[in-house]
Amino acid sequence: MDCQDLVELVTAYLENDMDPDARVRFETHLGECPGCATYLEQIEQTVHTLGALPPDELDPALRDRLLAAFREWR
Repeated sequence: MDCQDLVELVTAYLENDMDPDARVRFETHLGECPGCATYLEQIEQTVHTLGALPPDELDPALRDRLLAAFREWR
C-alpha cells in the first residue's frame, strides 16, 4: 500500500469497514510511514473535535464553506 491508497482508505479504516487483509496492509503502512501516521492522527483529532460540536452552534455559512472545501479536495 502506498500513501495515496492509505489516504483514500482512511474513512473505511476509521469506520471499521475494511476487509482484514486491507486492514493489515493499512496498519503495516502506518507502522512504516511516519507521515501517514501523523495524517491519521490529524484526521482522528478532526473527527473527534467536530463530532463534539453541536450542530446548532455551527454557522450555516461556515458549514457550507467546509462542505464545499471537502467536495473539492483531492
